[in-house]
Amino acid sequence: MSTVRDSIEVNVPVTTAYNQWTQFEDFPKFMGDVEEVRQVDDKHLHWRAKVAGKEVEWDAEIIEQVPDQRIAWRSIKGQKNGGIVTFEPMNDTTTRVHVEMEYEPEGMMENVGDAMGMTGRRVHSDLEEFKKMVEERGATGAWRGEIH
Repeated sequence: MSTVRDSIEVNVPVTTAYNQWTQFEDFPKFMGDVEEVRQVDDKHLHWRAKVAGKEVEWDAEIIEQVPDQRIAWRSIKGQKNGGIVTFEPMNDTTTRVHVEMEYEPEGMMENVGDAMGMTGRRVHSDLEEFKKMVEERGATGAWRGEIH
């Protein structure tokens, strides 16, 4: 398994950053390789993305969700991955969003891309796009439930 860690400060309150992140079906708007996220129910998501030029799909389960603090997930079928996103209020108007993700590269292209740091650069770019999106328009919705 490979690990990527990155964070970004967004100029919105923690509740706004968290609320937007819970809009999983909006992920393709800021995640470059993600083509679709379908929320099956409160705990389950179906993902479709292009990884190293190849279309991949997986089902993920949210294993922990605490409003304004964290969302943790793991794949349960398909592309192997998991991780946690945490939300840290820096002050009343700024939030640090931190992503820690583990994934298993499959095949030669994914392993070469992983060795070259391409996944880390993609995560960083996605965080920058999230920052731009949430700062420009705020949150488009919210899910404030908890999962433990």
